[in-house]
Amino acid sequence: MAGRARQALERRIAAQMRESLEGEAATAAYNQLRNLSENFHYVEVECGLVSTALNALAFDLRAAKKKLDAAIEDAQTEKLTVNADGSVSYPPGGDKVDGKTPKGGKVTGSARAHESGAPIDPGNDANDIADALDRQAGNQHPNPYFSRAIEYADRIAQAVQEATEADERWAPKLRELKADDDLNVSDKDWIDTDKDTGGVRSGAKDYLDHIKRPPGDGSPKENAEWWKGLSEDEKDAYIALHSKAVGGMNGLPAAARDEANRTHLDVMHAKYQEELKAIPEEPLVKYKTIPGSGGYPVQVFTDEYAKWYYKYNDRRDHLNAALDGMEAIQKRFDETGGKNHIPEAYLLGFDPEKNDGRVIMATGNPDTADHTAVYVPGTKTHIGSIGGDLDRGERLWMESNKLDPNSKVSTITWLGYDAPDAIPDARHDKYAAAAAPHLRQFLDGNRAAHEAATGDHGHTTLIGHSYGSTVIGDATKSHTSYDPHGGALPVDDIFAAGSPGMQVGHASDLGIGSEHVWAMKAGGVGGDDWWVREGGRKVGLGGDGNIPTDPEFGAHLVKSGVEGHGDYWDDETTALRNQAAVITGSYDRVQYD
Repeated sequence: MAGRARQALERRIAAQMRESLEGEAATAAYNQLRNLSENFHYVEVECGLVSTALNALAFDLRAAKKKLDAAIEDAQTEKLTVNADGSVSYPPGGDKVDGKTPKGGKVTGSARAHESGAPIDPGNDANDIADALDRQAGNQHPNPYFSRAIEYADRIAQAVQEATEADERWAPKLRELKADDDLNVSDKDWIDTDKDTGGVRSGAKDYLDHIKRPPGDGSPKENAEWWKGLSEDEKDAYIALHSKAVGGMNGLPAAARDEANRTHLDVMHAKYQEELKAIPEEPLVKYKTIPGSGGYPVQVFTDEYAKWYYKYNDRRDHLNAALDGMEAIQKRFDETGGKNHIPEAYLLGFDPEKNDGRVIMATGNPDTADHTAVYVPGTKTHIGSIGGDLDRGERLWMESNKLDPNSKVSTITWLGYDAPDAIPDARHDKYAAAAAPHLRQFLDGNRAAHEAATGDHGHTTLIGHSYGSTVIGDATKSHTSYDPHGGALPVDDIFAAGSPGMQVGHASDLGIGSEHVWAMKAGGVGGDDWWVREGGRKVGLGGDGNIPTDPEFGAHLVKSGVEGHGDYWDDETTALRNQAAVITGSYDRVQYD
């Protein structure tokens, strides 16, 4: 219910408000709706944990009940009576003693002690002794029903104990799954949620073990088939207890990955905020002057500042950059609807801890889209700068939707790799080579999820900016653990903007046919785009010395109408319109250079 309420707020109410209302009152109302949406999301996550905990408790109780029912049935088959208190009555029987048949009676069982599995295990020793005593008593008793009654009474006691232990294990965990009694979801609440998740995960081990596990090192198609085979409760359990793993699993539905990653986003945002608050203030006095070589004074860090700097500076910068990226992601969530009718965003990948961070975000659902564009940014891109790249993805969607309003379009910003931090780093192919298999896996997953949702695959365009096009070139030659032979990428068109080289000498080497490879450049000789392209050629990023904007490369050369290396996604530009034409398969609308 909380999930449906959140979706209604984000997709309909808030979206329509942004579309039709303006002014301070509208802004204030929208901010209240955003806070309410966050509250609903928190409740949704907590409800998911409660639901999974109850399902795990029910699973444990069902296992105990199954043992109890089996013991009762077996006892009754042997003409024994199970009493309400769990004791077992047995009838007279056996050879006569002094002319009399041994009397019947009643026995009460005992549960087995816990066994640790250690080399010296008191629990195991106690069980062995108890079993031996039961056997001895049964062998000595003149009534053969006695030993059978002891066996069934012990089985009944064991089942009851397992049910009691399940109740005792889950009762405190369920009591802990409650929020503060205020209306504000704080960072502390989200951090507590993460702790609650760990508690439920440890308690639900048996429940999770009975659910079919995801395929180890499986292909995206195998992941999609695994997910499709789970019940709704089982899917909810995996999202609730393994949000990071589900969020990063290629082949799963966009909606499932988005739900999991939003939870991971909120938890990490809270943790990063709290960690940042705990870092001491930067010392005001940073430098001191000391005599240098030749008697000239030099400035160096003060002892206090040096101690702070080497302990906290890099981590503080990372936290600030990651929080900037998280705010950019939230901003994209908030832009759904509005006057441009922006569709819902789907967070398909999120990891702020992995090097410079990972963010994969779609505008529109790629699982059901007729046309999907995957945009790979280049050098200097990191989680802290992702806002600009998310804006580019949004502009690609708006221009594509304008060109083909009757089709469903999804545009994805893919920062699933460590981009070079600076131009000198981009002279090397190592970043692209490391990124290539990850891009291939994501594209395979995108196709698998689309086929699972629709039974078919849509039209996909892969767009690389600058070094991002180098990543694409390497991806066409890459392979994966589930497909060691590689082969053509599951895309229909490849578009390179301001490319320094794609590690292949000709468009046909990209594997989809040169007629589906497109390239454009910005500005003239001496401009920043020219330096990127020619610099890439000089350091060998282009195969056989060719880069995509060379006629010899064999790609379609299209107009851009822009001057700067970063201007390809500016509004109302030929560059943006040409990309939209390829994205929507409107090849007759492309303007050639």
